[in-house]
Amino acid sequence: MINHMNSYFSAEKQESLIFMAVGLLAIGLGAWLWMNGHRLKSMAWPLVLIALMQIVVGASVYLRTDTQLSALSAQLTANPAALKVEETTRMQVVLANFSIYKAVEMVLLIVGVGMIAFLQRHDLAAGIGVGLVLQAAFTLTLDIFAEARGADYLSALRSIPA
Repeated sequence: MINHMNSYFSAEKQESLIFMAVGLLAIGLGAWLWMNGHRLKSMAWPLVLIALMQIVVGASVYLRTDTQLSALSAQLTANPAALKVEETTRMQVVLANFSIYKAVEMVLLIVGVGMIAFLQRHDLAAGIGVGLVLQAAFTLTLDIFAEARGADYLSALRSIPA
């Protein structure tokens, strides 16, 4: 079980770094588009707004992971049955939340594609649409991987003897 736990939290930490790096890149791209007066400079709005969320979420996951893993490892040694109950409950909530996140990301993706397809002659709408597509597709992709990791970890938790 400890290998599953280490693997899960290590991957969470790695993904949080990717989240933060892409957030910083998106802010940089948004600033560049805006400062250079690019015709799709409105792409900066969704790039930057979603990037701020990515940076906050990424940083919070990164900063709490080592402490969380240490506490869970100690609990696994001291009281595996309690760990199973508490961590299974937590992971069920985490996985349920992915359904919400993915639905929001898909809506943003569809809205972005719609704006590009139907409002491409309007620079403001087309730029916002492109920004939404880029950020929603990226975030959705990472969340799909995170959800799969979470499901594997939950399965390992359920295999702990009661």
